[in-house]
Amino acid sequence: MNRTMKKSLAILSLSAMMTTGAAYAATNETAQTTSIMPVTTQAAPQAISVQVNGGALSEKGYLKAAATEPMLPLRAVTESLGFKLTWNQETLSVDLLKGNVFTTVKTGEDRYAINKMFTTLGTAPELVDNKLYVPASFVSKVLHGSVTTEGASVSIAVKEDVKKVQTTGVITSIRPIGDYTAIQIQGIGTEGMVLNVNKDTEYQMLDGTKLSLSDLHVGLTVTAEHSMAATLSLPPQTSTSKITVLDTKRETNSLGTAGVVEEVRTDDKGNMSVLIKGTGLTETAPSEVVLHIGDETAIVDKNGDKMEKTALVKGANVIGFYGPALTKSLPPIGQAWKIVVSAKQE
Repeated sequence: MNRTMKKSLAILSLSAMMTTGAAYAATNETAQTTSIMPVTTQAAPQAISVQVNGGALSEKGYLKAAATEPMLPLRAVTESLGFKLTWNQETLSVDLLKGNVFTTVKTGEDRYAINKMFTTLGTAPELVDNKLYVPASFVSKVLHGSVTTEGASVSIAVKEDVKKVQTTGVITSIRPIGDYTAIQIQGIGTEGMVLNVNKDTEYQMLDGTKLSLSDLHVGLTVTAEHSMAATLSLPPQTSTSKITVLDTKRETNSLGTAGVVEEVRTDDKGNMSVLIKGTGLTETAPSEVVLHIGDETAIVDKNGDKMEKTALVKGANVIGFYGPALTKSLPPIGQAWKIVVSAKQE
């Protein structure tokens, strides 16, 4: 083989190698650019028609794929039920008010307020196209309505609850909380009941004389007309429409001390006094006080029913209510106008 032929064969071999490599690279590149990636799609929410007390709403709700319950337009539903809505832009929340019923709904937060108590529904409110939507269970569990879902339709029925009950007890605290005021009766701490009142609550004396919230004070025996529904908290809370004061007169600037009778004293003239150690119920009330028991001192149980002086014994749990005038002694001494007696401490 001469040099010319060797050179020609070498050139042909190199050309073949280059052609083969280029073909492999082209095949590999083609495989990369033509590979098919899987595409996932999400089903569009199903439109849900809504009826409230038999009337159809123009606004629709929706049901997401795999969701357990439909989402309903909050404003359209609650306004149809007579609620007043207040939008809070800073917190993206809505306050709803109707009579003594108050609740708050916050965007994206599964935490619904029911008369200042919180519950969860498993689904947070959603803001869609500047409209807030809530799960259908909001109507049943928060607004205490009935919800019926049939196919792509939701029917809501909320009847006015005209049934109310009355509870009688002695006021032990009055606490303003935002637009509401909590009035506790029948005990302190976790005992008794909390009456939630607002601007629509009525106040009166037993003879029908009109009063205002500012006329109430600790120690007054009252009868409250309130909803049958109450929270499961301790003490339970309930919305209250009317409070009637049963005492014939009110005691201005009344103080209160709750505790245990440490000592019962009777002087040679038969005058009785008790030493109470415990907790002051008002800002200026002492935790320990000696109270004189006079003929005009009312001795009652937590419901306001009359009891005898013999119930005032050492170890008894009591709440003493007395006027603002106290001696500067330790403990201070005052005149009791009402003593509430509960069980004797074991």
